[in-house]
Amino acid sequence: MAQEKITVLNPVGFAPVVTQKALAPRLTTLHDKTVYLVDCRFDDSDVFLKQMQAWFAEHMPAVKTVFKPISSVYLHDDPTTWEEIRARGHAAIVGVGH
Repeated sequence: MAQEKITVLNPVGFAPVVTQKALAPRLTTLHDKTVYLVDCRFDDSDVFLKQMQAWFAEHMPAVKTVFKPISSVYLHDDPTTWEEIRARGHAAIVGVGH
C-alpha cells in the first residue's frame, strides 16, 4: 500500500495593524444632551438600539436620542455620520450586534 500525500493549509491569518486611540472624555451628565445611537448594521444591532432608545424615553426623558444607521455596512467607514455626531451630538453609543 503506497502512502498518499495530502496538502495541508495553514489557517493562521494576519491581523490588521490597529492604532490605539484614547477614549473621548466622559460627560458629567446626560441631562439635556443628545446621544446618537449608531446602528452599524451588524446582526440585530438596530433592534437593541431601538430598545435602548425606548428605555431613554421612559427613564431619562431629558436625554434626546437619535437613531442613526451608518450609510453602508460595518466593514466600511462612514465619515459623514461621524461628522454629524461631532457637530450635533454630545455622545454616541455604537451598536455592533451580538
